[in-house]
Order: sequence, then C-alpha cells, then structure tokens
Amino acid sequence: MRLNVNGRIHEVDASPDTALLYVLRNDLELNGPKYGCGLGECGTCTVLIDGAAARSCVIPIEGCIGRNILTLEGLGSRQAPDPVQEAFITEQAAQCGYCLNGMIMTTKALLARNPHPTETEAMEALRYNLCRCGAHVEIVRAVMRAAGSPAETKVDG
Repeated sequence: MRLNVNGRIHEVDASPDTALLYVLRNDLELNGPKYGCGLGECGTCTVLIDGAAARSCVIPIEGCIGRNILTLEGLGSRQAPDPVQEAFITEQAAQCGYCLNGMIMTTKALLARNPHPTETEAMEALRYNLCRCGAHVEIVRAVMRAAGSPAETKVDG
C-alpha cells in the first residue's frame, strides 16, 4: 500500500486493517504520535489527515490511501519550528510531554479552520486531549499565542 506521509509517498507492507499508528511508529519510524489508550480517546496519537485531526490508533491504513497524512515530524524542525510548535516552546506548555503531540496537532487543525479562536473555542477543541500533568493553562496560552491572541487565563501565584 502507498501512503502519503509528510509529503512523501511510502510503500507499506502491512495488513489493510493495521492501525495507522503502528505503521507510522514501527515502519516509518515517526515517533511524534504516541500510543496512549489504544481506543482513540486520549489524543496522544493524533495526526492530521487531509487537514483534520484524527486518532491514528483506531484508523486502519486502508482508510488512509490517497489521503495526506501529517505527523508532528512534518510540521517543522528544531531549526525552523512551525508557529504552533514555537508557541508551545515559548509558553513552556509541557511537563512530561506525552500529550504534546496531540495538543500540537489538534491546535494545528483548529487554527487551519479557525485562525483566531476564542479561548473557549480553543479549550473546546482540546477537551478530548488528555494531559495528566496539569499543563492546561500553559497549553491554552500556547494555542492563543499561535493564534496571535493574548490568553485570558491567569495563573494564581
């Protein structure tokens, strides 16, 4: 099967019902998407498929043929990070970093369809991405920074 991942065509030798996440991590050695729950509920495996955020742990590769798949590795590099990545770095929007892939990819999809979301819209878009470390305030600030808007959320201290 042929998959278009990060703008490159890859020949993949896997069963059509193999989860996209396994192909990305094991065959293509792209480790941005993480294995979290395996049920599509936590968001750590999020990629963009034709620009929409999608949970790669529950999507069979046969459903990805002819579509554009974008992973965290396809956004930017250390030398030239994507504006969303740069905002997350600037706001220090991570602790352990396990949720970061899903948060960044979901933010990227949000900003593609709504370049200037309100803080409420940003929180709604991210509500199904789990962060167990409690970095939610910094994550929302990063989303708002990437959108070019100041965050309303304040940290007591």
